[in-house]
Amino acid sequence: RKGEAALGQPVFTERELDVMSILWRRGSATVAEVREELEDELAYTSVLSALQTLRAKGYVRHEQEGRAYRYYATVAPEAAGKSALSRIIEKIFHGSAESLLAQLVSERRIPAAELKRMRKLLEKRLKEQGE
Repeated sequence: RKGEAALGQPVFTERELDVMSILWRRGSATVAEVREELEDELAYTSVLSALQTLRAKGYVRHEQEGRAYRYYATVAPEAAGKSALSRIIEKIFHGSAESLLAQLVSERRIPAAELKRMRKLLEKRLKEQGE
């Protein structure tokens, strides 16, 4: 299906991801509320169209609220993150999670505490694999 990666994970356009981010953060929103929070100034009809597309894909639902609809995400942000990360690893790093990790830790100033937590996650994963 269009809009889904392999394994049925959601795939969002940049605009759709902006809208979903607002719904995930707020829990729900009307078209007007989404429009207020978007960085780009979009027409009400453009935001409505994005929400209708997301609804058609099954990623949001809506409920009547007065004269407007209130929209709710039906897919968790972790599912979108997993899908996006998989695409980045495949398309940019040619399937190498190691290259992605190297880029991540070399390009950003990551606090020592966060690096230690990352190391613990890696050590845990190695133990799970019997290494």
